[in-house]
Amino acid sequence: MRKNKNKTGSVVRGSDRAMEIGMVIIITIFVLMVLYPLYYVVIASISDPYDVYAGKTFLFPSGFTLEGYARVFKEKAIVTGYLNSILYTVVGTIVATALVVMTAYPLSRKDMPGRKTIMIFFIITMYFTGGLIPTYLVVAKTGLLNSMWALILPGGVSVFNVIVARTYFESSIPQEMYEAAKIDGCGNLKTFVKIVLPLSKPIIAVMVIFAMVAFWNDWFTALIYMNDKDRYPLQLALRQIMIQSQASANALSGMDGGYAEANRITELIKFASMVVGAVPMLIAYPFVQKHFEKGLMVGAVKG
Repeated sequence: MRKNKNKTGSVVRGSDRAMEIGMVIIITIFVLMVLYPLYYVVIASISDPYDVYAGKTFLFPSGFTLEGYARVFKEKAIVTGYLNSILYTVVGTIVATALVVMTAYPLSRKDMPGRKTIMIFFIITMYFTGGLIPTYLVVAKTGLLNSMWALILPGGVSVFNVIVARTYFESSIPQEMYEAAKIDGCGNLKTFVKIVLPLSKPIIAVMVIFAMVAFWNDWFTALIYMNDKDRYPLQLALRQIMIQSQASANALSGMDGGYAEANRITELIKFASMVVGAVPMLIAYPFVQKHFEKGLMVGAVKG
């Protein structure tokens, strides 16, 4: 009888072990699928484009060169774009996070009258918008054109982020804490500042990373509202450099060997621009990763 139990136990443990190995293999495959494109862009940015076309950079660089980075950073617009993007991202992240948190908190309070009706109006805006032209006219009439606030205020409140933050407040802040704060004489503002915010670091980290990535990668809004090239963010500056490089390649198409050389330089600039634009976010993410994972899981599922 004891032998049968041991045999059954070993079979179960063997089955668990096989499942663990299978999960590790599956996760490893997914990680490689995510990381390899990033790795490929990096090695392609320091390789000769002809070798990239020939498939010689599948795992390692070939024809090592930093010409792409040299040409990218030679442009004055890159330094200016970096400084502009940092400014827009920092200010935009602070403003957007503050607006989302201050919007989500009242909507999470069960004693707020009309909160469901207000939430319905918010959700409607996720499916129906005024359109690009009416939005442009509003921005123009309010005097925001060609300013930093044109990139920040129109999209400052993301309804999706509001829903995630509201769910976090509802599921992670016990109602008893509100009642205790009320007994101690705390008003709504003091309760929010002294109790809710200190307990909301995970969801704030989520809102920060969402806003940070959105503002850093946004180039289309700047393309619409920015007229002064000195105010272009990095992504739009890189786009302009890519367009100029491609135009130069097309202009040299009639010369012997001219197009091939210009196209080689264009490819170098393209891959180098991808790395230059992505590195800041890759550096910033680890600093909020601990809170980000917890906040996203708790804020996404109510219970």
